[in-house]
Amino acid sequence: MKNKSLTDLKNIGKTVASKLHELGITNETELKKIGSAKAYRWLSEKNPNKRLPVCYYLYSLEGAIQNRHWDDFSEEEKAKLRLAAGLPR
Repeated sequence: MKNKSLTDLKNIGKTVASKLHELGITNETELKKIGSAKAYRWLSEKNPNKRLPVCYYLYSLEGAIQNRHWDDFSEEEKAKLRLAAGLPR
């Protein structure tokens, strides 16, 4: 199985990929190992003066891991992701 680059994953464009690269996350395997919640927390910590929209970051990262569009997650799944990332339900 090929280890895809971040921009080859669903939901990940150049901007998000660039931000992940700054964290040392450069491919699919690394993103899966870190997980979406932890990657989102790291991105938030690196950008403390900026509120990162959960749909463009948290849900998109999980969607990239699962090969799903970020908006296909149920409200229950989204709530679990927010909880895992330390965000309000």
